[in-house]
Amino acid sequence: MSRLHPEFFLRLYLGEGEMIGPGKAALLEGIARTGSISAVGREMGMSYKRAWMLVETMNAMFAKPLVTSARGGAGGGGAALTETGQAVLALYRQIEESSIALNADRIARLKGLLASRGAETGT
Repeated sequence: MSRLHPEFFLRLYLGEGEMIGPGKAALLEGIARTGSISAVGREMGMSYKRAWMLVETMNAMFAKPLVTSARGGAGGGGAALTETGQAVLALYRQIEESSIALNADRIARLKGLLASRGAETGT
């Protein structure tokens, strides 16, 4: 299941202008996987500036930064999740997964009520 276009997605509003959802979670996962904000931005179809802005937003939201980064250059740059970043991502995914499990039957029932489903079943 694609994390950016799931059947069920969860956006948590944690405070005024403070939210985390599937896009920010995917960005954090990509940084953890690649060690690069720019590489993840390209993978996700966003500019480096947009990806960096989202990282800065998340870093400012929490008491401790979620991502650390080093400038590129001769020695290379890179980015990594901090312990707080790993914890935030893990907690978000746990909340998401438990919500999906809890609501799977309700989602199936809602889908069964769609007009397109009635056409398929002849009702």
